[in-house]
Amino acid sequence: MTQVGTAGTAQGDMGTAGTAPGDMGTAGAAPGDMGTAGAAPGDMDMAGAAQADVGLPDAGHGENGPGRTGARTGPWKRGRVLAAAALLLGLFLLLHASIPNRVGNLGSLVETFLPWFGLLVPVLLAGALLRRSVLAGVALLLPAVVWLNLFGGLLTDKSQPGGDLTVVSHNVGADNPDAAGTARALAASGADVLALEELDPAARRTYEKELAEAYPHHTVLGTVGVWSRLPLSDTRPVDVAMDAGPLGAAKPAAVKLEYNRGLRTTVATDHGPLAVYVAHLGSVRVNPRAGLSSGQRDAGAQALGRAVAAERNERVVLLGDLNGTVDDRAYEGVTSRMRSAQEEAGDGFGFSWPATFPVVRIDQILVRGVEPESSWVLPATGSDHLPVAARVSW
Repeated sequence: MTQVGTAGTAQGDMGTAGTAPGDMGTAGAAPGDMGTAGAAPGDMDMAGAAQADVGLPDAGHGENGPGRTGARTGPWKRGRVLAAAALLLGLFLLLHASIPNRVGNLGSLVETFLPWFGLLVPVLLAGALLRRSVLAGVALLLPAVVWLNLFGGLLTDKSQPGGDLTVVSHNVGADNPDAAGTARALAASGADVLALEELDPAARRTYEKELAEAYPHHTVLGTVGVWSRLPLSDTRPVDVAMDAGPLGAAKPAAVKLEYNRGLRTTVATDHGPLAVYVAHLGSVRVNPRAGLSSGQRDAGAQALGRAVAAERNERVVLLGDLNGTVDDRAYEGVTSRMRSAQEEAGDGFGFSWPATFPVVRIDQILVRGVEPESSWVLPATGSDHLPVAARVSW
């Protein structure tokens, strides 16, 4: 036995001067092994004292303290919030048609800008890569697949050469500062049939003058008109519900014709008659409190759908500013009977408004009984809309 004094203590045995070998007194007692003054020798063996007094970690404890193993969270456990966001986005895209219109026409508002929600996929992917989360990466497959199923076809060029007839539609804008330049640009587009919307009475004469040489046939009813290289016949106005209700019904036909926004005419082609509809539906407004205000437009879409359903001609082309996308449920009466030239034969989304930075396609070319071969957007004019064009065949 070796006695330890105050000046130097051996590992495992600490005491005060005069204590028995191997004992620990109250003074200078180490945590974990504390005896009382006068304890008998042999209460601690050397190996046990070494572990207890030096403070070595117990089994199952990491370097950083109790309960920490030091191992990092696995890739299947990281990024749970990102994974949940990805799944919610996927369900949102998948079930967008179930979003009700009862409050602020939220469903129609979502469907108008639905393609843009796809931008959230690369944002979430960047977060998953940053977190190195396999879980979030796998969850992102749902929104990616749903978005591609909805809009993937628009990412490829589906246009085909050829075609028998080129049609162009353009909201020329009532405030267009260069009506003459717009007319010349449209004449140079090579259109066989040209539909114009939002014709200002003062600018109408300018369009008639500038387009007369290229288009010997034309008809204008109110604020919409058709210019054609081929003969026109059987022209009549089409009600797009701009005067719904008893007050509208009481207005004389001549008064309503001044601001008429829909027409139907027949184009005599080498392959037979083609019914052409031109429409400019009511505007919509987005209000932070009320949401999407589209009552007049929706009524016009329903009226237009009834007109197309009643059309006896098998071959029909609808041109116009519909103030909405073909994904919007408000146009079901039209889109269930006609096909979008852009979706069938276009290259890209074909956004047409606003002209300075287009984010949505509200100017449409829809067909029935003819085949769209190509569809494209023309360069900007003095209008806030871009002209849209398509080539069709029989």
